[in-house]
Order: sequence, then C-alpha cells, then structure tokens
Amino acid sequence: MQVSEVAWSDGDGVRRFAAVKEAVRAADEPWGHPILASRVAGDLRHGWDGEPAVPFLVTVDGVDVATAEYETTSYDNQHLAWLGIDVHPVHRRQGYGDQLLAFLLDRARAEGRTSVGGNSWDAAGPRAWATRHEFEVRAVEVNRRQHLARIDRAELDRLHQEALAHAADYELVRRSGPTPADELPAMAAMTAAINDAPTDDLDIEDEVFPPERVAAYEQAQLGQGHGFFRVFARHRGTGELAGQSVVVVEGDRPQVAHQHDTSVVRAHRGHRLGVLLKTEMLRWLAEEQPQVETVDTWNAESNDHMIAVNRALGYEVIGRALAWQRPLEPNR
Repeated sequence: MQVSEVAWSDGDGVRRFAAVKEAVRAADEPWGHPILASRVAGDLRHGWDGEPAVPFLVTVDGVDVATAEYETTSYDNQHLAWLGIDVHPVHRRQGYGDQLLAFLLDRARAEGRTSVGGNSWDAAGPRAWATRHEFEVRAVEVNRRQHLARIDRAELDRLHQEALAHAADYELVRRSGPTPADELPAMAAMTAAINDAPTDDLDIEDEVFPPERVAAYEQAQLGQGHGFFRVFARHRGTGELAGQSVVVVEGDRPQVAHQHDTSVVRAHRGHRLGVLLKTEMLRWLAEEQPQVETVDTWNAESNDHMIAVNRALGYEVIGRALAWQRPLEPNR
C-alpha cells in the first residue's frame, strides 16, 4: 500500500483523489451533490479558513483504493487532530482503513496530539469499524436541505415581518465579498457567538476568532470561486454587531448553495434575529441569485432552537452523521 500526499496543483492527483471520493459518495451518500475535481482542488488549496487538511491518495499495485485527510488548526484545539478516511467501495474489507488509521495516528502522535476525531454517516459499517478502534460517539449532526422552489413565499414573508416587529432596534446589512479591514475586529467578536452552539460530548475548546482568521475564512471561500453572502444585524443604538447568517454559492455549480454560520450574540437574543437573518438571506438570494435551487445546512441534533427555525423555513432531513473521538496515548 502506497500513501502519497496530493498537492492542490497536481491536476492528475486531484482528479484521482476526487474520483475515489465520488465513488464513496455515490455508495454512502446518494443524496449528496457529486464530488467535482474543481471543488476538490479549491478545497485542497484553501480549506475552510486558509488551513486546508493534508490530503493523501492510497494506491495498491497502481490502483487507487482510498483517500485520507489529516486536519488541524493553529488557532485553537492544539490537542486535537481530525481524521478522514474513505475507502473505495470496491476495495473495502481488505484492511486498508485499518492501515490508514495507523498511519494517521502515528502522525498525530508525532505532533503531540492527545485526541483524534472523525465523522461518519450513521450506518452499521462505520459504527462497527469506529467502535472496534475505540472511538466513541460524542455528537450527532443532521444534514438538512432546503429546496427553494418549494418555499411558501407568503409564509416566508409572514415570518420575516413577524420577526421584524420584534427587532425594531436593529438594522440589517447585506454584504457580498470581504469585510473591510477596519470592521474585522467587530466581525470577529460577533463570529465567536458560534461557540454557543451545542457540541455535545466532544472534547473541544471554544474556537478562537482573531480578525485575521475571519479575513482568512472569507478569502478561502472567495479563492475557491464561491459567491459569498453575509447578512448581519447591527444594533441601532450602540452600533454593535448582533448576529449573522452566511451562505456561499458554488462557483462551478451555482444552483447549489451552502449555509455556513448562523448565530446571534448572547446579549442580543430574544428579538427573533435568527429568523430575521435567515429570511432576509432567502429574500436576497431570490433577488440576486435566482438560479440557486438548494441550500444545505448542518446542525447538532441537540440544537433545538436552530432546528425549529430551519423546519419553519422548509428544510428537510437528508442525512444523519456521527462525530467520533478517542484519546490518543503516546505509545498506542
């Protein structure tokens, strides 16, 4: 078994990496959007916020059998490495996943990590494999999809107007593109509100959001060719930023959009800002991005408040995923 790191600029390597990922998606996630090599290249170059995972392609006798990813961040959670292993459906049950896990754990130990985690769909095979390797389920996340053509526009307007009536002290701002440098500190402070979202039993610290991380996140999304749309609420009296909702529209597939953060600063809760921000975003997309057909979002299964908002807006469950974690001793 040969494990080779894949460079984002290696067109053939990226194509082969994407082909394995697409075979896995078709088998395990038939509802998912197909994996495009162009999207993989952008993700390998930029990541979520400028710190992409390290990708590996696994070959046996010249045949691509699996991929692996090793992800860490320099901003926080220095104890943790997040691992991804995908074995091509044709080549499963031959020990490749076990060997890849050993490879990634060695890397994590060498870096002094004391915990590792990963994600899988909630299915019997991944459950058995992860449990055998002493991982425990620490959180459950649900993938939902909104079909914009199915939205009841009258109901959307009703929800929007109802929320507006509770938020008279706030103004909504629409912004596509990067945040001006002088506004980054306030944007970073608001972004930290996402730490109030449930993380269940995961052994993780709050994420740290200095202004440069917010800028790196925006540049990473724009660098991948995505359309970047942010709606945020500003308190009229103090000028404080109170909450935001962010959606990205894929550049190579502009009918597909993804919901990123929706969060409200604790001091400004109780004014229906979550509903207001999300309904305003949908109104904006209808005006400026009418080609968008679907918006995908993720929530912790325990996040009752945001799930209620999403249900009211017509999101439907398409998949259930498990977040696994285990401690990592130096010599195991």
